[in-house]
Amino acid sequence: MKPASSLPVAAAKPWSEACERNRAPILAVLARWFADRRRVLEVGSGTGQHAVAFAAALPHLVWQPSDLAENLPGIEAWRADAGLANLLAPLALDVNAGGWPACAFDAAFSANTAHILSAPEVVRMFARVAAALEPGGLFALYGPFNYGGRYTAESNERFDAVLRARDPASGIRDFEWVAATACAAGFDLHADEAMPANNRLVGWRLARPAPAIPNDRGQMP
Repeated sequence: MKPASSLPVAAAKPWSEACERNRAPILAVLARWFADRRRVLEVGSGTGQHAVAFAAALPHLVWQPSDLAENLPGIEAWRADAGLANLLAPLALDVNAGGWPACAFDAAFSANTAHILSAPEVVRMFARVAAALEPGGLFALYGPFNYGGRYTAESNERFDAVLRARDPASGIRDFEWVAATACAAGFDLHADEAMPANNRLVGWRLARPAPAIPNDRGQMP
């Protein structure tokens, strides 16, 4: 768990048009779901745009961004430019590695990660988020999902084909499989809300103690 405080600030901030398009509808839901929360762990902060936007709009929250080590300089560039007291230096976190904080947050958020990670990595993400949350913690997961084994739109089907051509282990996940994965990690479904562009924001509440983290074969160590 390495903060980015010692990392050089990137010369230019990374940019995602998708982050700009989806931040307002995501924020509208998080403002309700996280109204009584205090500390949020963002898993896979990407460019850092969501972290800055949500920390600025929800000043009652301490927002902790995180991502793979190679993405931290870009996140730190956004954080340094924003100068928000409630936005912490990003942590280097990987679902395939240890070093995650334990019981340190009462909420977590992740956008567009479940379809990028492999299925075993999604399992590990839920398990690691569960271990990082306090009992009753809320995990908000944004992205596209299939329901009943079917795409919700032709655009999602095309997107899934692009994902699998790039990496056969990635792809849009079936909601039912994600729900079972979340349940195995100790979560109950909190809410499932429609978002623009055929995406969803799904909330999971930690109801049971987090299990051990499964290894790359899906087995418990």
